[in-house]
Amino acid sequence: MAPAIETVGLCKRYGDLQALDGADLKAEKGTVLGLLGPNGAGKTTAVRILTTLLKPDGGSARVDGLDVVKDAALLRERIGLAGQYAAVDESLTGRENLELFGRLYGMKKSEARKRSDDLLERFDLSDAGQRLVSTYSGGMRRRLDLAASLMARPSLLVLDEPTTGLDPGSRQQLWTALMGLKAAGTTMLLTTQYLEEADKFADLLHLLDHGKVIATGTPAQLKASAGADATLDEAFLALTGHATVSR
Repeated sequence: MAPAIETVGLCKRYGDLQALDGADLKAEKGTVLGLLGPNGAGKTTAVRILTTLLKPDGGSARVDGLDVVKDAALLRERIGLAGQYAAVDESLTGRENLELFGRLYGMKKSEARKRSDDLLERFDLSDAGQRLVSTYSGGMRRRLDLAASLMARPSLLVLDEPTTGLDPGSRQQLWTALMGLKAAGTTMLLTTQYLEEADKFADLLHLLDHGKVIATGTPAQLKASAGADATLDEAFLALTGHATVSR
């Protein structure tokens, strides 16, 4: 079975800036891969390549067995993307937003309605499904955006800093939703500014710096590399020289 994600020698340059410099990434299906790194490490570039939004200059990248360049059109049908800004329409209700996404994915009206209802229930939004999204809190919008990214049952869910800007209560609600997805075996790619989040969800971490993968391991393995009882924050500092994750 092909890995969910596999890149070999991935390179991308912007003028004089080498954003990715031979990055090798790999994640098995049914796992959560976390990408960590300081500002300018190459995380966003890697995500954009893996989601077919950007073409690499060198190396190769495959998602769900498909080449991100040659099979880009087909691959887009298999990827769900949720970022730090909810991509939903405030002038529609929650249910209307989900049904619209379903129709755009080619679902029949009845199928889109049923899938919408199922996802509203999964993300604790059933009672708010008939309300305009303009009345939603930030956390509710983010959960609706996550639901929308799952409408077509993607092979890979990409979470690009999904809880950035949320208050602690809303972040906890989204974490609960993500825990449910992980328990169900959803394959996820996670970038995050919160090392606690990476420690909680990721099965495997790739630590990027200056476009290179400088460390790979489980959260426990990376923490152990910094000494007994070290936190992931301390391991991150030891490996990169930076105190926190930043964009």
